[in-house]
Amino acid sequence: MAYRPFDLTGKVALVTGGNRGIGFGIAQAVAEAGADVAIWGTNAAKNAEAKAELAKTGRKVVALQCDVGDEAAVDAAFARTLEALGRMDGCFANAGIGGGGAKSFLEMSSELWHRVLRVNLDGAFYTFRAAARHMVERGGGGVLVGTASLAAVEGSPRSEHYAATKGGLISMVRSLAVEFARHNVRAHAILPGWIETDMTHRLTTNETFHSKVMPRIPMRRWGKGDDFGGIAVYLMSSAARYHTGDTFVIDGGYSLF
Repeated sequence: MAYRPFDLTGKVALVTGGNRGIGFGIAQAVAEAGADVAIWGTNAAKNAEAKAELAKTGRKVVALQCDVGDEAAVDAAFARTLEALGRMDGCFANAGIGGGGAKSFLEMSSELWHRVLRVNLDGAFYTFRAAARHMVERGGGGVLVGTASLAAVEGSPRSEHYAATKGGLISMVRSLAVEFARHNVRAHAILPGWIETDMTHRLTTNETFHSKVMPRIPMRRWGKGDDFGGIAVYLMSSAARYHTGDTFVIDGGYSLF
């Protein structure tokens, strides 16, 4: 029998923030590998556009509006996802917002601090909790994957709120990996470097920023959403069945140089 560990036929993935950027790259890759996919996003028009593109893979695709920082909205969206697709094997907590708005930590408002934590950390908690409950109750295992950031492990001045959420996400998935290993539920974090997304557009298109940062990226380009497809397929696949609690840095070598 042929060895086909990366065939995701019969599996289902949820990708929050799945209508653009890294999330869409993950959703497209797992769909092309055979999985049915649910994407959640707050923008209905972007959801519809992403759904139409993902449907070209021939897989079942569900697109729902969901604010992951709203506990009730997450539980409702998860129930609708299960109703439409029947199960959940891979949960990618990718939705997030940037930390712009503070010129200095000294001027950072409580409102801004909590706005970023609400989406990036609370949102991952609500999403993972719903997915873990389902995976434990259903049996058969699964994988929980959070999109963190290099900001979690490198100094990120004026972005302490953003960095705190991403560092917290790494700690959360490590704890999940230990608690749910007995249920065959694995957990990981992905740490992107500088990636071209809607969130980073202002920086990656800035000439001064480009001239300072690009020489520090050995691969000499910004990352793209589809650069995260391979790791997503691997983590959902049977090839990763004994791999848990890891952090994957995908940054073109930026953190090495």
